Amino acid sequence: MQNLCKNIYGKEKGRQFFNQLQILIKHYKKDLPNKKNKLFFTQKDVILITYADQIQKNKEAHLKTLHQFLNSHIQNTINSVHLLPFFPYSSDDGFSVIDYKKVQEENGTWDDIKNLGQDFKLAFDGVINHVSQESSWFQEYLKGNPAYDDFFISLPKDLDLSHVVRPRPFPLLSDFQTTRGKEFIWTTFSRDQIDLNYANPEVLLKIIDVILFYAAQGAKILRLDAIAFLWKEVGTSCLHHPKTHMIVKLIRKIFDSLKGDMVLLTETNVPHDENISYFGKGDEAHMVYQFVLPPLVAHAVLRQNSRYLHQWANSLYLPRGKTYYFNFTASHDGIGLRPLSGLLNDQELQFMISKTIEQGGAVSYKKNSDGSESPYELNINYRSLLSDPKKDTHDYKAFLLSQAIALAMPGVPGIYFHSLIGSKNWSQGPVKTGHKRSINRQKLDIDDLLKSLDPNLDQGKLFREYKTLIMIRTKEPAFHPKAPFKCLWINERVFCFSRGRGSESLLCLFNLTGKKQKITLPSTWKNKELINILDKKVPARKANRELEAYGVCWLKSIKKNSLFSHEDRSH
Repeated sequence: MQNLCKNIYGKEKGRQFFNQLQILIKHYKKDLPNKKNKLFFTQKDVILITYADQIQKNKEAHLKTLHQFLNSHIQNTINSVHLLPFFPYSSDDGFSVIDYKKVQEENGTWDDIKNLGQDFKLAFDGVINHVSQESSWFQEYLKGNPAYDDFFISLPKDLDLSHVVRPRPFPLLSDFQTTRGKEFIWTTFSRDQIDLNYANPEVLLKIIDVILFYAAQGAKILRLDAIAFLWKEVGTSCLHHPKTHMIVKLIRKIFDSLKGDMVLLTETNVPHDENISYFGKGDEAHMVYQFVLPPLVAHAVLRQNSRYLHQWANSLYLPRGKTYYFNFTASHDGIGLRPLSGLLNDQELQFMISKTIEQGGAVSYKKNSDGSESPYELNINYRSLLSDPKKDTHDYKAFLLSQAIALAMPGVPGIYFHSLIGSKNWSQGPVKTGHKRSINRQKLDIDDLLKSLDPNLDQGKLFREYKTLIMIRTKEPAFHPKAPFKCLWINERVFCFSRGRGSESLLCLFNLTGKKQKITLPSTWKNKELINILDKKVPARKANRELEAYGVCWLKSIKKNSLFSHEDRSH
């Protein structure tokens, strides 16, 4: 830890910072559990991604309404909840944080958070790249308070910042009036999201104080939002800066030194090799988002072709040690396109964009160093993207197929609330807010939600079938996040892979088309007596079989032998 501090800030400043850090850790240590890093993942772990105010009831704190719904509808299905930012905020549905240590009044209190943590493992957001312009830190900076002089980055308006990787099309610097006159401040994501200056050790110290406070409030997983942009150095891309990686390592070291049960999850919407760099050498993040999965699975289903998905999955390797992929298909953000770099050509990328527009969605763009713009993400509800616009009925088979793929892949599943309940585009959202991402961020009245989940309605049927998929998954050791994975080729219409080892391993088959597909099983599976664990049917013992339209089969040998050795189970 001390060496990291010196590498980040230099010998003298690093020593001073380390001494302050030790005092801070000691202050929180008494409030943190000593569990010797026991919180690691098995096939039983599934994480729901939701806003604290996702479900609303008149005159009731949103967290209480959410808690009641989760207890009555998913408690025996999903064991973890990622609460998107629930703090006071000024924009971006919570990601412009005004006060890191307060709960938004309408959401409830810290006691409501702790009560939810009694029934579910909780993940909090560390929105640590930036703060709201309404935050006390930035307001004190504007007033000229010397304690906040170096908390933000002020630069000349005409400075060449073309090397900086931009996730947005508008200017990197935003003008603000201060007691010193007009200044141009670094704002990576929006004018309301003011980037912090980590070259100032006081900034990192304050942020670590926030992180340890979250641990004391019951957070088991810390999601580092937009972490790749953290450290700024003019003349560089400011993406994946070496000192950003050092800070991630430092936070990991702090977690390890406390012998608690906190897990570090990094959110980096970038190509796969860049993304997994945040595993470090097993000394950075415990878990990274699998950002390739959402667009590539959607492409496979829309094209009804497994070729690109198979090529990528065939190159996938399991991370070593206690490190995991976080598998998801949808989130509060759009479907990122940058991770497809080198995986899909321009023609296939344009196909995805055209399908998004056709299905009522939109596309967001980023600015390149030459001043041009490139597509950055698809803004659309995942179920809406995969629906057939030519059908009058709300056919959801293709959507459930996509979710079954994500549940079966190696890693820990993360399920966005709107995916779990099978909602579709909130078309009024972008009109009301002026933001494209609102199409997939609708907040729901509890009575309307319960009506939509009527088991006689398509949405209710989808909800029930999705939960069944999850429950079956959690009972199969072959879906352990670290269980062996092997991609297998059948044909372009079917995506196929195996999980686990031995006689209880699973063969996972996914028909990407709306028509029945005749298939020939891989040679090692041809002569086994198999059962589809999704419907408990025992197919005839033959190599040639048939998959229903958008059919999913998780085939398992009827023989019962141990899948993992004692050593494997200890993970």
